[in-house]
Amino acid sequence: MTGTKTTAAWDAVIVGGGHNALVTAAYLSKGGLRTLVLERRERLGGAADTTELSKGFRVPALAHTVGRLRPSVHRDLDLKAHGLVLRAPDVRVFAPSPDGRAVTLLDDVGRTADGLRALSAADADAYAGFDRLVRSLGRFLDELGRSTPVDVKAPGLGDALAGLKLGRTFRGLGRRDSQTILRVLPMAVADFVAEAFESDAVRAALAWRGVRYCAVGPWSAGTAAVLLMDAAGNDGGAAGDSIFAVGGPGALTAALASAARAAGAEIRTGAEVTAITTREGRATGVVLASGEEIAARAVVSGADPKRTLVDLVDPVALGPSLGWRAGNIRTPGVVAKVNLALKKMPVFPAAGGEGERLLRGRIVVAPGIDAMERAFDASKVGGFSETPILEATIPSLVDPLLVDGAKPGSHVMSVIGQYAPYHLRDGDWASSAEAFGDAVMAALEGVAPGIGKLVTHRQVLTPLDLERDYGLTGGHPLHAEPGLDQFYAWRPMFGHGRYRIGGIDGLYLCGSGAHPGGGITGGPGQNAAREILSDLKKRR
Repeated sequence: MTGTKTTAAWDAVIVGGGHNALVTAAYLSKGGLRTLVLERRERLGGAADTTELSKGFRVPALAHTVGRLRPSVHRDLDLKAHGLVLRAPDVRVFAPSPDGRAVTLLDDVGRTADGLRALSAADADAYAGFDRLVRSLGRFLDELGRSTPVDVKAPGLGDALAGLKLGRTFRGLGRRDSQTILRVLPMAVADFVAEAFESDAVRAALAWRGVRYCAVGPWSAGTAAVLLMDAAGNDGGAAGDSIFAVGGPGALTAALASAARAAGAEIRTGAEVTAITTREGRATGVVLASGEEIAARAVVSGADPKRTLVDLVDPVALGPSLGWRAGNIRTPGVVAKVNLALKKMPVFPAAGGEGERLLRGRIVVAPGIDAMERAFDASKVGGFSETPILEATIPSLVDPLLVDGAKPGSHVMSVIGQYAPYHLRDGDWASSAEAFGDAVMAALEGVAPGIGKLVTHRQVLTPLDLERDYGLTGGHPLHAEPGLDQFYAWRPMFGHGRYRIGGIDGLYLCGSGAHPGGGITGGPGQNAAREILSDLKKRR
């Protein structure tokens, strides 16, 4: 390329500065590789960041909590020493209804069951058994998530050994649970929770994690697997985790960046990668928007797989078949984010006298299973739901630093709203964003009357905003749908599920579009680093 500057070669150059990319960078650097991270934005973390809503108010960019981060990542990278402080309220989920009742899921199974007794004695009796089942199946899926998918083209000894290890873990489930997991993974989450519970409110509060961030409804096949994957590798159980980083998700990003730098990684922001270069079937480096070329033995993308392959790799190098398959990776974003600055704490009548304590975890506004499905129905035909399903947090209850500098008594509320499809049938998001924000506020008013009068600033981030600001193709927070057709060896595509892109040697994926999938886990980044280290050490 005439007139460009070519820098000295690195062992690995990583595209993007999201949390998985930083995890990969830290592990590669600890393993002795010269590693460079390139982030397009001026800030690291991508959707795992903390942003300023207005003066004195800071909110999570997208995800509220960080409880699914792998404990091994936390331990291996010594994130506590790099400033990460976590807080875990005893309330995991508070799901209020307009009729004044609520489902409350706590970190204690027995206390949760006692609380459910007012809604249904049968559900109270069933809760401990359901929690045990979710934990048991989640442990197996966690083991699956830590493994590298089998090499479908040329399985070797390593694949056989990994298979034996998974087989032992599978047998460890016992006869009943081993039969159950094969039966429930393809199930709709609505059917899965209905096998244990009779109350629609309880079913909806539990089923929500099977559809969160996904273009599916509770009656969609495979959503039981999404719920169980959300329980893999953490202490969430049936209730799910609600753990906050002090300083917001951006504090986790800062700790990961500090760990990576301490291990020797170099991190550059404001460095947009516009192309991944290849020669004779091998990735050779990247080109920046400035024209600078950076050579590397391995190119590792933390961007989503569709963006990586369709936008950054030369289509001639990719080939027509792989290019077509990459373009068909499903990324149908249906999530919008609404951030609120509040001049004082809202009142949720269903919380009764316990007030703020019950609002420290995740607040789920999901009236019932069929109400969730109807909200999803709107997105099927290109409309946003006028009665959206919400997951909200008031993180300033746990972390007052988020409103440091604001007037005393102020709070921030972070709201995930579904369903808001990337492609609207009528109109566009430029003219529809505030209407969806109004629908979110109406749903909140149903459980927290008067909350609208407390709002001093509102921000609505549509799927297009999530794509533009954080590089999420289609606005999909998980980089790709987590359906069974894009799971394990099929994530992101069959034959390319081992973090390596077949046909382009030295090109790797480390983001949420790779196995085991999305969420703030660090899992794809940790797994990818293991494979990259193995490959590059063999080539020395």
